Amino acid sequence: MGNDSGVTANPPTGRAPTRRFEARRNAIIASAVEELNRKGVRGMTLGDVAARLDLVPTGVIYYFRNKEELAAACFMRAIERFDQLIAEAKAAGDDDRERVRAFIRLYFEFKRRACSGETEQIAVFNDVRALNKPSVNEAYTDMFRHARDLIQGPPGAEMPRPDRNARAHLLLSEIFWSVAWMANNPKEDFPRVGERMAAIMADGLAAPGAGWPFFTIPRLTRDDDPRAEASAELFLRAATELINEEGYHGASVERISARLNVSKGAFYHHNETKDELVVACFQRTWEIMWRAIRAAEAEGGTGLKVLAQICTALVQYQMAGNLPLLRTSALTTVPESINANLVRQFDRVSHRFASILSDGIADGSVRPVDVNVAAQMVTAMINAAAELHVWAPGLTAETAAAHYVRPLFEGLLSPVAG
Repeated sequence: MGNDSGVTANPPTGRAPTRRFEARRNAIIASAVEELNRKGVRGMTLGDVAARLDLVPTGVIYYFRNKEELAAACFMRAIERFDQLIAEAKAAGDDDRERVRAFIRLYFEFKRRACSGETEQIAVFNDVRALNKPSVNEAYTDMFRHARDLIQGPPGAEMPRPDRNARAHLLLSEIFWSVAWMANNPKEDFPRVGERMAAIMADGLAAPGAGWPFFTIPRLTRDDDPRAEASAELFLRAATELINEEGYHGASVERISARLNVSKGAFYHHNETKDELVVACFQRTWEIMWRAIRAAEAEGGTGLKVLAQICTALVQYQMAGNLPLLRTSALTTVPESINANLVRQFDRVSHRFASILSDGIADGSVRPVDVNVAAQMVTAMINAAAELHVWAPGLTAETAAAHYVRPLFEGLLSPVAG
């Protein structure tokens, strides 16, 4: 790792690092990755990292001045790993299809090896923005550009930059979200699961010859919502935005209050506890998702039409400036005391997506796919729409369906929709 990485590369004395120094530093990073993936940037402490290694906190500070520097080292290592996988994928074939499928296969094989103890785990990027370190942000943006290079379009008909951006965001988001559900499978099956994801990314969910269906976009907000009262809505929005940006621990009472420019006393006037507000944020997200599901199912049609309608409605909702949906990746840092119930609620949504996909396979509108994998990919696509404006600037709520939703249904490398 170079000196521009923002982390200490040499012992404090300035001498060249010894093998022992590098070994201990690597052990600290590995320990920090475990804490970072469980608690996020805000929740990780040097004390917890040190305790995993039977060290005192000062033993960690000898290598990293503070937890932000340590978190940066974790993220930089993860970015380096992804850059390696992307480089290997680029060398795997001459066309986009071969490169994209190779990238997904390589990632799932890496995760198999990591879960088997054959190589080190890496940090997940759920709340990398919470660190807000320029060197990490720059490296992450470069990684995104490298991933975008996997998607070029056919020779002589290169894909426009906005579409490559949207599809690269979709590809990476599917990979990042997979850590939340791949553990439902034995680690020996990770390559098999990766092949199934790769097939969906390459060929899409729609059956061959199935055209993009026509549907109306249901209204997902309700004036009679019991939480539609203005002050409650403000707290929901502030908490949801902070959790999406910085994880559960980043959305402290102090930070939520500061975002609204109110006192902690005002916070507790409207909310019993922070966890009560967090649960309310999740509850609002489920209600919006179920409204979309119920509306599409009530209108009827093929499985493809119902699912496309749900996805388009939710992505448009995300991008229209409404109260955002809570990113499901926030579950990774929520305390165990409330996590289990939240996971069950999201599983119910995922199971419904799988059921709709099964309906589509039965009626011939959806190609035969692994519905469990596909349902998680649908969730990831909806989830990642919250950041689509960052990585694909210029897309609007009205154009997102054509340039972001349809590639999951028609294939990541499908022609750009008009």
